[in-house]
Amino acid sequence: MMSKVLNRPIRVLVAKVGLDGHDRGAKVIATSLRDAGMEVIYTGLRQTPEMVVNTALQEDVDAIGISILSGAHMTVFPKIIHFMKEKQLDDVLLTGGGIIPEADRLKLADMGVGELFPPGTTMASIVEYIQNWVIENRNF
Repeated sequence: MMSKVLNRPIRVLVAKVGLDGHDRGAKVIATSLRDAGMEVIYTGLRQTPEMVVNTALQEDVDAIGISILSGAHMTVFPKIIHFMKEKQLDDVLLTGGGIIPEADRLKLADMGVGELFPPGTTMASIVEYIQNWVIENRNF
């Protein structure tokens, strides 16, 4: 049971970056986060890392969730981190999911990327991770 609570809904940006045209998973995640009481902004397909970070800044989100199945995760996540640092989004969670090998997940974690969820992860565990992270890091 969580001892701390937020007095506002958690805001999450769900994005697809690059030419990856598979958005069913992103839409399922967005719906599940909404069902859990979060405010969700879904960017749609073919965003650039800079567009994602600019939208996150404009929408004042607590978390950015990237759905990536294209294999470009080692390019996409570092670029997003670069723009997040440039825009001083130091207290925003960058998380995501898709097909990401364990060795790459570890490298991305070292760069500052949060938990990355493989296909088959339960919605409850994703919701719980985001809620706990936001309560610990953005409770204002």
